[in-house]
Amino acid sequence: MLERIRIVLIGTSHPGNIGATARAMHNMGLSDLSLVAPRCEPITADSVSRASGADHVVHDARVVDTLEEAVADCTLTVGASARSRTLPWPMLSPRELGDRLPQELAGPEARVALIFGREDSGLTNAELQRCHAHVHIPTNPDFSSLNLAAAVQVLAYECRQAWLTAEPAAADEALACEPAPDLALASHAELEHYFAHLERTLVAIGFHDPAKPRQLMARLRRFTLRARPERMELNILRGILSDTEKLAPPRERR
Repeated sequence: MLERIRIVLIGTSHPGNIGATARAMHNMGLSDLSLVAPRCEPITADSVSRASGADHVVHDARVVDTLEEAVADCTLTVGASARSRTLPWPMLSPRELGDRLPQELAGPEARVALIFGREDSGLTNAELQRCHAHVHIPTNPDFSSLNLAAAVQVLAYECRQAWLTAEPAAADEALACEPAPDLALASHAELEHYFAHLERTLVAIGFHDPAKPRQLMARLRRFTLRARPERMELNILRGILSDTEKLAPPRERR
């Protein structure tokens, strides 16, 4: 289970935080680290030193340019954020996140990404809207700022507790819990293709005006991500969109 949990750091500015994150991950048995557009050199004397023996996680980290690349194969994406938003999103506590993991990772293709933002500004609204849910660590409201690696440590601990709880029965339940291929959840990449197709179709039929978005796509994104569609369900929806596009007047097709 733990090997299918990915820690994603976006725009990290200090190599020491990458090393400390690697240490926090290795402490809890996690090893899959992705770095999105880091603002520093990931492998330095500082990052290796701060890893304190977990430098293999730093060396094996995947460096990519975009969040989409980092989570394309993931079936659940969770963004760590304490930011208040005008458009509420499903919110989990670290313990609730841990409780969900055994079910979320039951299938062989299931992958979970835990996404952390920049040290100075966290995750953007656009990045948060690409997550199925957000997780908030209930810190002291009078001193709520957490070091990046400390936040990773809290969530990694809950991941390990979930694994320790599920591990005794994991071998016996693996086949029973494995979903049929057509019941597998849609991946992040498949969902993003769907959202692009949906917006293109809504523009073509005149329902959506990108110049006056009114948070339409954000609300449809939130609704869809909350529903956790299966791959087959998403294929059905895209088939409906394709036929709808064919009925749109030629001049309005995009």
